[in-house]
Amino acid sequence: MANKALFGSARGGWSAKADARNEAGGLAYQRTDKQALAQLAATGCLGATFYASADEQLDRVLELAQRVEPEFLARLAIYARQQGHMKDTPAVLCAVLSVRSPGLLAEVFDRVIDNPKMLRNFVQVMRSGVVGRRSLGSLPKRLVVQWLDARSDDQLFRGSVGADPSLADVLRMVHPKPATASREALYGYLIGRDHNREALPELVQHYEKFKRNTNPGKVAPPDVPFQLLTALPLTEKDWAQIARNASWQMTRMNLNTLARHGVFKDRELAGQLANRLRNPRLVEKARVFPYQLMVAYANAGEGVPHSVRDALQDAMELAIKNAPRVAGKVYVCPDVSGSMHWPATGSRFGSSTAVRCLDVAALVAATVLRKNPEAEVIPFKEDVVKLRLNPRDTVMTNAEKIARVSPGGTNCSAPLRELNCRRAVGDLVVFVSDNESWIDSPEYGRFGGGRTETINQWSKFKARNPRARMVCIDIQPHGTVQAREREDVVNVGGFSDQVFGLLSTVAAGRHSVDHWVREVEQVRL
Repeated sequence: MANKALFGSARGGWSAKADARNEAGGLAYQRTDKQALAQLAATGCLGATFYASADEQLDRVLELAQRVEPEFLARLAIYARQQGHMKDTPAVLCAVLSVRSPGLLAEVFDRVIDNPKMLRNFVQVMRSGVVGRRSLGSLPKRLVVQWLDARSDDQLFRGSVGADPSLADVLRMVHPKPATASREALYGYLIGRDHNREALPELVQHYEKFKRNTNPGKVAPPDVPFQLLTALPLTEKDWAQIARNASWQMTRMNLNTLARHGVFKDRELAGQLANRLRNPRLVEKARVFPYQLMVAYANAGEGVPHSVRDALQDAMELAIKNAPRVAGKVYVCPDVSGSMHWPATGSRFGSSTAVRCLDVAALVAATVLRKNPEAEVIPFKEDVVKLRLNPRDTVMTNAEKIARVSPGGTNCSAPLRELNCRRAVGDLVVFVSDNESWIDSPEYGRFGGGRTETINQWSKFKARNPRARMVCIDIQPHGTVQAREREDVVNVGGFSDQVFGLLSTVAAGRHSVDHWVREVEQVRL
């Protein structure tokens, strides 16, 4: 009889040799075209990362978008926007569809291009020529006009902030035909042409009256975006009214500004703002990334009252509601290496986020610990980092402790090696990393046998824990992984709460091979 150790049925899955090098030069496994494109769509903000430029990311998106069927592109654009809360890559995918399958673009346009910012993103991509055309073309132009026609006058005016292109630029390109006198006046107002001032929408007239007012405090500020008002001379009373009118996101992003202008002196108003921040419906509508709440909490100055800070923590509990409670032992391994100290959404001149990949990883780890007090957090760089965390502490507190770890090299196999040395038992191992492991590759002094060391160590862990599963959350737009997709290994990308939903599915054993791509493919067109 043939040697079962060599020819057992599971051998093929365990012995797959690495077929790629990652950006750091270490052994890795290449993602399939669909997996790679999904990763880029869920994490690619088209800003420079530690290992890749924005141009390289865009080229890769365009290359992969030509290799998959248009139906997958359409589903992925919807998924990346609605589940991943992304802005840039969904707009790029729609632009590609305008060339590859205009009919599918018409089907998904309103589901992906769901606010003025997304509309401007789409038009900017189309004008750039990256998809092979520099004009919108007849169908995209018609879709944009229909999009404009479906919005109210007030919605369009509130959405007129932003530039390159501005909403006025979009209007000049598509020449929409106004159906009402107020819409005709609004279009003329926005593009700087002659218009009937008396026919302007009431909100615009209120805004213009407020701008012309020379008696501060006499005219109440209009209910318009924060950006339209900040250049004007405003009183504390004006700022208080702006705060009352502000959206959830504007409130979160400008707490220190509101504090500087005396808004929180009014305790009743401070309570209103706190209730807004913890409102479940508004939190869901805002599509907030959990890490954005962590940053808002960390950056809140002394002028922001405790009631508002507590509301941010309440909002965090809502934002992480999809995090699973796992029946069994959980290990969560956040990568704290040097590359993880890079901005999470990439580096852009003048507009890089202060949030690092490390902050995202720390938040995921702290969230899993909060929902699973018996879980163990094992940070790693070139080796594991000893860190004591209290499950009773808030998510914010534990995330901050993890994020303070100093940087180092990347060794994704280190936590598994640590668990194997202990002969640990467990049911779920969660990695949060950029997958750029290099220290444990063969040329750096460790024998890998043609496989990544992560898979070598996972094989040993599985031998003791045959029912265990591993989820690798990748938060950077790269095309390789340390563990190839299998029935016990799931790779997923992104920073939104959708990763917690996937963790729940895996923990409950309801996943399948290539589960993330299958999730995308189930989006209804």
